[in-house]
Amino acid sequence: MRGHNIIRAVLFTIFFGIGVTTLSGSILFDVLLQYYHNKQLMRIQEKQKDQLKSLIADYTVLLSQVEKDPNFVHRIAPAMLGTEPNDANTIYPKARAEQLAAARKALAEEPNEYQAEMDTPEWLTRCSGHPRRIMLFFAGAGLILISFICFGPTKEKTQKLT
Repeated sequence: MRGHNIIRAVLFTIFFGIGVTTLSGSILFDVLLQYYHNKQLMRIQEKQKDQLKSLIADYTVLLSQVEKDPNFVHRIAPAMLGTEPNDANTIYPKARAEQLAAARKALAEEPNEYQAEMDTPEWLTRCSGHPRRIMLFFAGAGLILISFICFGPTKEKTQKLT
């Protein structure tokens, strides 16, 4: 009889646990969606912060070089401003159309990288619809009821000694 009670207790725990998880999940889907959305926004912000740190480091190096060498500004100004250099004794390479197209393509791919990270888990998007949430709620409530009705504590029958 003890083995029977242990099996009933294990089955009660399994059914009750699954029921409570399903019931609470169906109620908290909005919170889960918000959690994943905030988590993904945090990752995007961290990447942007790292890019800003990189830019700050680059500009710090440029500023230190400008302070050390006053002619540095005259050498780098045409490249930074996009103007034609005016030194007659120097040959400057020109960018070809293929190189410019590759650079534009690389710059255009960066927002898509952020968009790829905006995907929420597939199971969450499937279950977040209103009819499915209602179904999950009733399924969880049903499992809880089944666990109490079928696997709950039983009354021991006592025999009368007469």
